[in-house]
Amino acid sequence: MQVQSADTSRLAVRFVAGTLEIRGAGEHAALLPATCRWDPRTACHRADALHYGDVALRLHHARVPWHDEARRWTPTPLTPQLARPPRPYQTEGLAAWKAAGGRGLVVLPTGAGKSWLAVLAIADRGRPTLVVAPTLDLVRQWHGLLREAFGVEVGVVGGGEHTVLPLTVTTYDSAWIHMEHLGARFGMVVFDEAHHLPSDSHSHAARMCMAPFRLGLTATPERDDGRHALYPELLGDTVYRRDIVELSGEWLAEYDVERVIVDLDDDERVAWTEAREQYRDFLRTSGVRVSAPGGWGRFLMLASRTAEGRAALQAYRLQRQLALAPRGKLAHVGRLLHTHRADRSLLFTVSNATAHAVSRRFLVPVITHQTKVSERTAILSGLREGRYRAVATSRVLNEGVDVPEANVAVVISGSGSVREHVQRLGRVLRKREGKRAKLYELVTGDTGETYTSQRRRDHSAYR
Repeated sequence: MQVQSADTSRLAVRFVAGTLEIRGAGEHAALLPATCRWDPRTACHRADALHYGDVALRLHHARVPWHDEARRWTPTPLTPQLARPPRPYQTEGLAAWKAAGGRGLVVLPTGAGKSWLAVLAIADRGRPTLVVAPTLDLVRQWHGLLREAFGVEVGVVGGGEHTVLPLTVTTYDSAWIHMEHLGARFGMVVFDEAHHLPSDSHSHAARMCMAPFRLGLTATPERDDGRHALYPELLGDTVYRRDIVELSGEWLAEYDVERVIVDLDDDERVAWTEAREQYRDFLRTSGVRVSAPGGWGRFLMLASRTAEGRAALQAYRLQRQLALAPRGKLAHVGRLLHTHRADRSLLFTVSNATAHAVSRRFLVPVITHQTKVSERTAILSGLREGRYRAVATSRVLNEGVDVPEANVAVVISGSGSVREHVQRLGRVLRKREGKRAKLYELVTGDTGETYTSQRRRDHSAYR
C-alpha cells in the first residue's frame, strides 16, 4: 500500500498523536475521503489514523503525488516455522478475509484455532503486526505462539514491559494508553476476543492505529449494548463465521448440556420472598423502574438517602444471593464432583464470594481477578497435570484459559449474557481423543434466575 512522491510534491500525510495530518491538499482536497475534515486549529485536513489506507488508496488511484511521512513500517517477510496444516474452515476463513482486502471479523468457536488462522494471515500480509488481547494471560499465550510459529523474538507492551518489535503483543488497556505512539509502526493489527473492541476506550485505540490490514477474532461477536455495529468501521465486516454446532464432533469435542432446576429450602424460600417484597415495595413507592435506562443508577441514588432505601438495597442483595447460591446448589455441586471424580471440572460462579465458598466447602483451588498471575499459572498447571480435579472461578476464566484436559463445566451462577454462557461452554470443548464434554447449568427454580437462564441460552449451541 506504499505510495510516495517525488520530492517536489506539496501534499504530505503525517501521523500525529493517533491522527493523520494531511497538509498541502489544495486542489486535491476533494479527493480525500469524507472522514478527512479541515482543522482550523492547525490549518490542515485531519482524520483518525485508521483511515490511512483509504487516504493512500484514493491518492494512488488518482495518481496524485504525495509524501508519506506517516508510515513507520516496511514489509517484513514472516514464514511460519511450524508444520501445521490448516483445517478446512481455517483455509476458508483466511480466503474470505483476503477477499475482503485483509480486513474483517472472523467468528469461530473457542478451541477451533482462531489464533493459528491469525498466524497464517500475518504470514500472508508480511507486515509488522500488533496483536491486541484482553488479558495478560492471553498476551503470554500469544507471545509464546508467535515466537514458536515464526522463530523470532516477540515484543510485549503491558504488564510492566515495553519492548516494541515487528511482532508485538499488548493488552487492550495498554493499546489505548500507548497507541498514539505505536499507531504508525504496524501495517497489521489483530484484535483477539474482538468483542472487547467496541467499548469507548478500546475503540479509540483502534481509531489511533494506522494499520490498513485488520483481523478481528471472536467466538461471540454480539454485544448487549449494540456496539457490535462499530465492527465495520473499526476493523471491517464479518467475513466468515462458523458456530459450535457446525464444528463439534470432528474439530471440537462432542458435548451434552444439562439444565438442573434446584429448589430453595423452605427457610430460604421464606427469606427470599420477604427480601424480594421489601425490595419491590421500595421500587413501587419510589416510582423506579430498574429496567428503564438509568433505572438501576436511580435506585442506588435513592437507596443511599434513607434508612428504608438502605434496607431495600440490603434486601436486594439477600434475595439475589439466595437465588445464586442456595444450599441445594452447593449440595448438587458435591454430587457432580463425585460423579465426575475422574474428570477435570471448571466450576463457574458470578461472584468472588460464591467462588470462595465453593473452594472452602469442596477444598478445590479458586481463581478470581484477585489471584496473582503466578498462583493462577500454578493452579491451571495442576489442573492440566491432574493434581487438581476441579477449579472454582468467577468470571476471569470465561476467556483466555487453555485447558484441553477439562471436560466438565458447572455453571453454578452467571449473568444473562449469551456471550458469557457460550464462552463457558467453549472452555471444555477443545478436542482430544475420546473426549465428550458436559456442561451443567444449575438454576434456582421460581426466582429471577429462571429468566436469566432463558436469556443466556439464546444461542444455537443450546438448541
